[in-house]
Amino acid sequence: MARIAGVDLPPNKRVEYGLTAIFGIGLHTAQRIVAHIGIDRSKKIKDLTDEEVTKIRKLLESDYRVEGALRAEIAADIKRLIDIGCYRGIRHKISLPARGQRTRTNARTRKGRKKTVSVYRGPRGERK
Repeated sequence: MARIAGVDLPPNKRVEYGLTAIFGIGLHTAQRIVAHIGIDRSKKIKDLTDEEVTKIRKLLESDYRVEGALRAEIAADIKRLIDIGCYRGIRHKISLPARGQRTRTNARTRKGRKKTVSVYRGPRGERK
């Protein structure tokens, strides 16, 4: 089993698809890495030699930000937005969509479960 950037890659997947298990590497980047190193695209991760795994690991360390470093950078960027008090920072702070999506309906992923709001009835029980 190949372990790159602290992630165990799925052994039965082809190399370019298996590399996408690493945070920060999508399919396009994985294809570029495989082409740059010269690995056969149809090769599975379990069939990689130690030398090929080492080449991938060195390339990722030198040219790409992945996993912990990328997560830290993203967190720092969001913290900066919150600190300067810009619109996007405020939206991040109160856990609402930051890119212009509607929130009257939808947005359940960011807003969480529905909160039922009861109707205020006055002192005699009539609806206001």
